[in-house]
Amino acid sequence: MTATVPAATAKVGAGRMSRREVLQALSGLMVGMFVSILASTVVANALPRIIADLNGTQTVYTWIVTTELLAMTATVPLWGKMADLYSKKLLIQLSLGLFVIGSLIAGLTPNVEVLLASRVVQGVGAGGMTALATVVMAAMIPPRELGRYAGIFGAVFGVGTIAGPLIGGVLVDTSWLGWRWCFLIGVPFSLLSIFLLQRTLHLPVTRRKVKIDWLGALLITAGVSTVLVWSSLAGNKFAWASGWTALMVGGGLALLALAVWVESRAAEPIVPLGIFRNRTVSLTTVASILVGVAMFGGTVFLSQYFQLSLGKSPTVAGLMSLPMILGLLVSSTVAGQLITKYGRWKRYLVTGAAVMVVGMLLLATIDAGTSVVLLSVYMAVLGVGVGMLMQNLVLAAQNDVPAHELGAATSVLTFFRSMGGTIGVSALGAVLANRVATLSAEKLGPLAGGAPGGEGSTEVPDLSALPEPVLRIIQDVYGTATGELFLVATPFAVLALVVVLFIREKPLHTLSGDERRAKEEAAAVLPGAH
Repeated sequence: MTATVPAATAKVGAGRMSRREVLQALSGLMVGMFVSILASTVVANALPRIIADLNGTQTVYTWIVTTELLAMTATVPLWGKMADLYSKKLLIQLSLGLFVIGSLIAGLTPNVEVLLASRVVQGVGAGGMTALATVVMAAMIPPRELGRYAGIFGAVFGVGTIAGPLIGGVLVDTSWLGWRWCFLIGVPFSLLSIFLLQRTLHLPVTRRKVKIDWLGALLITAGVSTVLVWSSLAGNKFAWASGWTALMVGGGLALLALAVWVESRAAEPIVPLGIFRNRTVSLTTVASILVGVAMFGGTVFLSQYFQLSLGKSPTVAGLMSLPMILGLLVSSTVAGQLITKYGRWKRYLVTGAAVMVVGMLLLATIDAGTSVVLLSVYMAVLGVGVGMLMQNLVLAAQNDVPAHELGAATSVLTFFRSMGGTIGVSALGAVLANRVATLSAEKLGPLAGGAPGGEGSTEVPDLSALPEPVLRIIQDVYGTATGELFLVATPFAVLALVVVLFIREKPLHTLSGDERRAKEEAAAVLPGAH
């Protein structure tokens, strides 16, 4: 234990990394972030074609998105805990390696079942990148300076998100490439990121005897997975009020209750329950869940709306997502710079949450006849709100916890935001499937025989194979159902705004996470030395 004293004091006096050193260290991290963003956005416009080629249903469409989110959500706390105990660089490289394996399997998949399995592997890798990227930034950069670098990451996020749908659309529309390359294209970027991280990222490693709470991790994963699987299947495979609902929800909650009991007694808990005594962490966690439900639950089906309701090609659908991405990019970058300059952050949380509510309400009015101009404005408004809100929730929590809990706090927020997103995608996907089936049955009537799968079918239609009268009805059905999704998701955005109002603003730290941790360790060790 005494060996920690010189290491800690040396670190405190070692001086801070220069801007150039930080940028070099972040280069591999930025490529890794680009990969994880590209992986999700490049597939978005390919999903309708993938489902058509693999003979999938609306439920499978939802599950291709949900399985990755589920795996990411369930493993984020474990990644975050390991970041407090082991080499962050090694963990990021491991997560990227898993992502490469999942991407290769997905690109070569022969059927829907293998594709879903590969998405699980991708999700585990993405969980590591999602949890660890922010942890590494907090370890090197003081909260007061994070806004400056957040602008750079905002640019990477913007490029990855803008380029993804465009690249995905082009790949799908190019006959000699096809949708499989939407998965394979991330492999070289992942390998480049691993190489850059090895060359440029150098962080101190805390070496001590540790005990990972594997039982807690298993119970959390099993409990969350059970609830998320239920939210995807309820209303589709069985009724919301049914024996299956009672069994799955009751079982999931029982597993989570047992997990809480185990975590409260574990020496090294995956999710330190004491962290929720911090008011800021608790409120930002609740807000993150609500933002995840509202944003992911609503926006993940926009690409399907562009193609099935508006009749756009995958490439055009990619272009149509630009307003929301540009709104997010500009607002997150500007807000980050202003936070660094003035040190005030709550105003951007409140404004972002309010603007997100407005964006959700506007998108709740869309249908098959909505003009592209109006749709672009609505999406830009939502992007501006999310850009100011989402990342600054993490900043608020990181600023208010001890340095040795940075990994846990960051992963807890990421975990609950991902869980909210997965629940949103699963539940709203089930709502969409039901509404499409119901509206199709109501509007098609005698034409139902010409609809894909017949009356009440949840099969995703191939528009090119439909006769003109049925085509117009199906487009109208998907437009109406998508608008209803945003209406259902809006109350969650309103609740997020209410929660954000209760977060107390505290001055931002001027020391990086590593500097704060060194001071805390020195303060803890030195008093006992005499």
